[in-house]
Amino acid sequence: MDWLHLLDDHWGWLIFAALLGVGEVLIPGVFLIWVALAAAITGLIALLLPISVPVQLLIFAALCLLSVWGGRRWYVANPVDSQDPLLNDRSARLVGEIVTVVEPIDNGRGRVKVGDSVWLCRGPDAPAGARVRVVGAEASVLKVELA
Repeated sequence: MDWLHLLDDHWGWLIFAALLGVGEVLIPGVFLIWVALAAAITGLIALLLPISVPVQLLIFAALCLLSVWGGRRWYVANPVDSQDPLLNDRSARLVGEIVTVVEPIDNGRGRVKVGDSVWLCRGPDAPAGARVRVVGAEASVLKVELA
């Protein structure tokens, strides 16, 4: 194993940490950064203490587990706010839109045209062709009111 001699030197760990950091930038996933942190700390420990390669690998493995666990806990406690919180909630994005009734709303139920699709709706009775405003959604059924 020719590459193991790099691990005897703390520079091998620090270079590995830098490569993982670059990998995180190129392929963002908020995971490689924690492994990079473990490699950097292992490199610093290897710089300060004369330890063998198997011990360095054990330290690295333990630090990987610890840093990923700690990073996960931190992200759960400090969630990143989305610039578009309704991105994956199409029905909520429709609130406020004016749509056209395509099947009359009778006894509170009907269908409306939204873009190029037709959605079930609930609201006050309205004839086909009437314009209604989306005021909410329940699962995939839009709540509407007369516009």
